[in-house]
Amino acid sequence: MASSGSEDLSPGSTARPLIGITTYYQEAAWGVWKGPAALIPGTYVEAVAAAGGVPVLLPPVATGVHVLDRLDGLITAGGTDVDPAEYGHERHRLTVSQPQRDTHDLALTRAALERDLPLLAICRGAQVLNVALGGTLIQHLPDVRPEANYQPSPGVFGEVGFTTTPGSLIASLLGPQASAPCYHHQGIAELGHGLVVTAVAPEGTIEAVELPDAGKWVLGVQFHPEQNPEDLRLFRGFIAAAAAHTSAPQGAQR
Repeated sequence: MASSGSEDLSPGSTARPLIGITTYYQEAAWGVWKGPAALIPGTYVEAVAAAGGVPVLLPPVATGVHVLDRLDGLITAGGTDVDPAEYGHERHRLTVSQPQRDTHDLALTRAALERDLPLLAICRGAQVLNVALGGTLIQHLPDVRPEANYQPSPGVFGEVGFTTTPGSLIASLLGPQASAPCYHHQGIAELGHGLVVTAVAPEGTIEAVELPDAGKWVLGVQFHPEQNPEDLRLFRGFIAAAAAHTSAPQGAQR
């Protein structure tokens, strides 16, 4: 997948980077059918495609970490809560997890970090990133920040404003302040090894974390950028990093 120069990211171009997206695996309905299905909201695949990538869905069934050797970037998507057993805590009464998906997403996250693969971790994905590096989670934010409302009602996204850290990756993409759709009841507590906080909401909730090691493009965001198709700045930055990873010499990639 080597490139000779500037990247052609137009539809159909072989230069468009391949972007893995983790998925749900659960009961679903389509047409007259109902049964277990691997699925992800279309907003993820649409955002990747609009930003110049080729979305590749990664179900938590028989997806080994070797698949990352064929990909140019990884998105760990939102979804259910991470099992608190993964970070040594007792389960909160409102915590709902899918152990199969936890095992899958944690393994892919760790493998992506080992390979220096560009990683965009969204909502649950940011929490998976934190846990993968030894961090912990707040299992129900209203318990500690009653004023924070990141889930206005079931199935309705909220809006969160935040301030970014000067010189950070997210600041380079979104500027000093921004807002985005959000939908979550958990959040990052103790930081995983090497992570730094690079965006915070006014009430103190961590909205972005990064791993600023040399040569790594790693960004975890607690919000949902895929829900705002009018603002693809994060996805474009991520796809650009994936394209650069694709065109780098093989020894520099892995």
